[in-house]
Amino acid sequence: MESKFNDNLLTIKLCNRIDTNNALKVEEEIFSIINSSNGVNSLVLDANELEYISSAGLRLILKLKKTIDNFKIINVSNDVYETFDMTGFSEIMDISKRFRELDVSNAKIIGEGAKGIVYRYSDELIVKVYKHSESIDEINREHELARKAFILGIPTALSFSVCKVGDKFATVFELLDATSVTQEIANNKSSLDKWAKISADLLKQIHSTPIKEGEVEDNKYDVLRRLLNLKDALTEEEYQKLEKMINDVPDCHFLIHGDFHTNNIMVQNGEVLLIDMDTLAMGNPVFELANVYIAYVGFGIFDPKKVENFLKLDYETAKIFFDKFINYYMPDYNEDVLNKLKLLSYMRFYHHIKKRNKGTEEEINNMNTLVKFIKELLTKVDKLSL
Repeated sequence: MESKFNDNLLTIKLCNRIDTNNALKVEEEIFSIINSSNGVNSLVLDANELEYISSAGLRLILKLKKTIDNFKIINVSNDVYETFDMTGFSEIMDISKRFRELDVSNAKIIGEGAKGIVYRYSDELIVKVYKHSESIDEINREHELARKAFILGIPTALSFSVCKVGDKFATVFELLDATSVTQEIANNKSSLDKWAKISADLLKQIHSTPIKEGEVEDNKYDVLRRLLNLKDALTEEEYQKLEKMINDVPDCHFLIHGDFHTNNIMVQNGEVLLIDMDTLAMGNPVFELANVYIAYVGFGIFDPKKVENFLKLDYETAKIFFDKFINYYMPDYNEDVLNKLKLLSYMRFYHHIKKRNKGTEEEINNMNTLVKFIKELLTKVDKLSL
């Protein structure tokens, strides 16, 4: 019987069957593993290979639950889960079903966000594969945020299942023949103005959607966390001025998406739908608009390929799109507003590089240049509110 013990968490893989004939032997093996692992305070039974469990097996599960209170069973097949459900076990302990496994090696990439890559899996389905090892709790949080946005009237695609793609988690959306706005623009450059207006109208709808305090995180806190990276790069006076300007931005109890760009806007039968809702927050639109600026323009100031690789649009097209978008969103857009967006976006860019810092000469030079830009902008900007 395979097992793994790490940081007081013991994981044991169950065998094919637990019935009257082998329940006692399985029990002896499991308790032998528990007793030989000093300091077990959490137990996970991996039921990926478990095909059948009888009443004798259920009695063993109860005994384990009474022995170690922090206990759960994962990767349970539909048939075995039905047994747990019918006997009420699913109500008294943490039992989760086995994740469906998908292969996206032949699927087409139709979009990419900060945390995931979106594939067209079939005519009806798209799959978002998370780039990193997000826990199932984080993924469930994103689903909950998407449901919250949907109820509030934001056009968003709702995931109906979680699955595995290799060793990564993924979510599945039913989006019949949907394409991203990025694809729509790439296929028809003359549609740039149309999609800029549609995107601006969608973001204005989001920014006019009220949200109760505490339902989602206030984006200002995220901006202040990024500011900490600049503590040693700015003078005390510069740092305090920037911190005060951020704190002085009026609080807004309205939604912001947090990762708003054309890869995250899908088009289905002429209707636009937002995906990647894990960054949903509340806050002042200036923070969101700075994020939009960096996606289309800011990330390309040192190397235009960074924008092109991310958005799948050439850099010149991305800059034209932003210019059209921001003027539709804000008809009185001017250089003063641009400086505010640049200041916030260069802060984020600095944070982005420092977070991934490998100490290369290029990274150090880019960070020093961003600090120079931030210092210059601090002489031009007195407040960040729009």
